[in-house]
Amino acid sequence: MEHIYDMLIIGGGPSGCTAALYAARAGLDTLLIEKIAAGGQMTYTDKIENYPGFDEGIGGIELGIKMQKGAERFGAKTVYAEVKAADFSDKIKKAVTSTGEFYGKTAVIATGADPRELGIAGERELTGRGVHYCAHCDGRFYKDKTVAVVGGGNSAVSDALYLSKLAAKVYVIYRSDSLKAEKIYDEPLKAAENVELIPNSAVAGFIAKDKFQGVTVKNLNDETEYEIFCGGVFVGIGRKPASEFLGNSVAADKNGYIIADETTRTNVSGVFAAGDVRTKPLRQIITAASDGATAVHFAKKYLSSDE
Repeated sequence: MEHIYDMLIIGGGPSGCTAALYAARAGLDTLLIEKIAAGGQMTYTDKIENYPGFDEGIGGIELGIKMQKGAERFGAKTVYAEVKAADFSDKIKKAVTSTGEFYGKTAVIATGADPRELGIAGERELTGRGVHYCAHCDGRFYKDKTVAVVGGGNSAVSDALYLSKLAAKVYVIYRSDSLKAEKIYDEPLKAAENVELIPNSAVAGFIAKDKFQGVTVKNLNDETEYEIFCGGVFVGIGRKPASEFLGNSVAADKNGYIIADETTRTNVSGVFAAGDVRTKPLRQIITAASDGATAVHFAKKYLSSDE
C-alpha cells in the first residue's frame, strides 16, 4: 500500500508553504508538492516591500526559500513534481504527478495563478526565445539591449524598473491613458531615464523571421500600427488560476478560480483551496499566507471529526 500522508499540499507559494509549516508543527504527516521552486509568484518579484517583518524589503526568491525551510524545519517533506491530475472522489485523496502518485487524508490546493498570455500568433513558439513572463528570471539575457514590457499594473511596472537597471532602453506598452500601478512606483519611474511609456496601445503582433526581432504596436486611438525593434518582450498583464489540472474534481467559477470561502473549504470534504487560486477579494502574499494557516485549522477539524 502506498504511503498515505495526513495532508497533501499542491503548490509551494506563500499559502502552500504556510500550510506546510502549520501542518508540520501540528504533528501532521505533511507532503508539499511544488512544480519548480518554492515561492510561487513571489519569485517573479525582485523586492517585496509589503510583507511585515522586513524593514528594508526582501527578495521574492529569498522569502520563498525562507518559507520552505521554515516548514521543513518541523518535518514537512517537499517533492518537486508537476501535478497532472487529482482525484478527490474517495476518502483518500490522490495527486497524479510527473514522478508518481501521492495520497493523503486531506488536500490543500495552493497552486496560485499562471501568467496570462497575450494570445497573439507565434507567442507559444517564441516563449523563452524573445517572449518572456518573468523579468527577474530572464532579464539578465538583455543587458545593454532594448526590451519592451506589456502591461500597466504593478507587475509590469515593477518589471520595467528592474529591467531599466539592465537594459539600455525599456518601452512600457499599455492600453489605458494612465498606468494602473500604485503611486509608490511614480518616483522611481520618473528617475528611470531609459524607460519610455507608450499609453493607449497594444501589441498587435511579433516581428520574427529566423528569430525574435520586435513587436508591432497598435495605437488604440487612431488604429495606426508601427514597429518597435527590440531584443525581447516581457508580458505582465495579469494571471489566471492554475487550476486546469483539477478538471471537475472541485467546483470553480467561470474564470477557473476554485470556489471557497474564508474557511478555505471547497465543495469536497477534506479538500481546501488557499491563496490566489481561490475566489477572494484580495490577492496578496500576506492573505495567501493567512489562507494556508486557515486551511490547516479546518483540515485538523476534518481529521478529528472524520467527516
